[in-house]
Amino acid sequence: MLKQPSGEYRGFRTRGIRLNEDMLPELGRLASGRTRPMLGAVHAFDKAHAVMLCEEGLLARTHAAAILRALRQMEGDGVEETRLRVGGGVHSGEQYLIRALGEEVGGRLHLARSTGDLTSVGINVLQRESLLSIMEAVNRLRPVLVRLARDHTDTILPGYSFGQHAQPMTLAHLWLSWAATLARDFDRLRGAFRRINVSPAGAVIMVGSNFPLNRRRTAELLGFDGVHENAADAILELTADDSLDAPMVVALLYHSMAKWADDLILWSTSEFHFFDIPDRFCNTSSIMMQKKNVIGPAEVKGASAEAIGCVVTAYHALKGPTGLPITERYYALESLWRVADNCARDLDWFCELLPALGIRTEHMREQAWRHWATVTDLAGALVRERNLPWRTAHQIVGILVRVCEDKKVGPDGVTPALLDDAAVAYHGKPAGLDAAQIKTALDPGRFVAARTMRGGPAPAESERQAVFFEDGLRADEATVTAINARLAAAARTLEAAIDSIIGS
Repeated sequence: MLKQPSGEYRGFRTRGIRLNEDMLPELGRLASGRTRPMLGAVHAFDKAHAVMLCEEGLLARTHAAAILRALRQMEGDGVEETRLRVGGGVHSGEQYLIRALGEEVGGRLHLARSTGDLTSVGINVLQRESLLSIMEAVNRLRPVLVRLARDHTDTILPGYSFGQHAQPMTLAHLWLSWAATLARDFDRLRGAFRRINVSPAGAVIMVGSNFPLNRRRTAELLGFDGVHENAADAILELTADDSLDAPMVVALLYHSMAKWADDLILWSTSEFHFFDIPDRFCNTSSIMMQKKNVIGPAEVKGASAEAIGCVVTAYHALKGPTGLPITERYYALESLWRVADNCARDLDWFCELLPALGIRTEHMREQAWRHWATVTDLAGALVRERNLPWRTAHQIVGILVRVCEDKKVGPDGVTPALLDDAAVAYHGKPAGLDAAQIKTALDPGRFVAARTMRGGPAPAESERQAVFFEDGLRADEATVTAINARLAAAARTLEAAIDSIIGS
């Protein structure tokens, strides 16, 4: 007989059923390793599927009770350990049940189900867990940035464009710009979560089943917000669609984090020396004993490279005729689990690193105007005090900067005579500003304080922005709390349904 003796069931893919040979052991180990992260999600699906089959009259209550008792016994022995021991990957539940209960009972679990919806449920659950973890980490960093902003509304530093000194701003303005970015990142993560937290259970492999499944009930028991309305979309399109969606939103977040890491590394160099990085985020050299190498932010940059690599891998692995790329997707998913874990880790590193920075306040303030970053307001003074057209004022001050640099004169050396010479050179008339007006125009503190318009760096405006971003954060924290509550309620509902079946 081809049927395996009781207690020796090794799965439906064994030699002598459809295939003449067993799979290469190396291929089996690859499949087992890839499905290992989703075994917890598959276990929940096994329980939810058994409950639904029983409630719909597709599985006798006595059989359902035996199956659910056995699955709870597995929990007592350790779900992952037991499933790895019995083998079968995503089918390890069935494999365990047939060994424990025989095929007459255990062989009934897989009715109206396929590897397709088994793996899709597992993947979706893991992706939603990863996205939720990152959403929570994003929301841990956002209040850190707002608190730091409130502490640094008067901490002035140069702003840069093209790598050159542009205009002064404050650390509050910088931290709040990061908070604004994270608010958008949260929105993208929430959007991906919403698209991913839809149940493919019951879609089977592409056309559903001719057994009357209750897909909404299974979705409810697993904490999904709904079901995919098209079975082919749930299995054949979704595997490509959501396996690109999640990596892309994480890669976008990492793009910003890597830029911030670059800022911290650059601004901690001897050439800038705006910040001192805490030693716990650094190491030193085995030969150059003076070195203090900034390692924490460098790790963030390296992880960001892997994040975009995950997107590229997913894009190419999942590209192909409909229904063809199946196994290939696991190469992207293996990377995604690691990238997601790293992302939450790195966000928490920022939470610890930023408040611990040593900030060289006076040095930054001095640098904020030493390289002509405030001369925009000198041109503005010509507009206000002398009623010059903006372009005329712009050209006069441009000549002033060029002449001063040729003469090795800095902003603190600008005199009314130098400004008048520049004005005469441009349009034949002196500028007519006195020394006090010039000094006031070039002062970096006054420059920042004058930017009171919405979005500017003035202290009062920074406080308004802090309140704005706090309000947004509270709403997003409530979103995460509600998601966690729904998932916890679904888990309780599942266990209550199991209790009802076992009790009956």
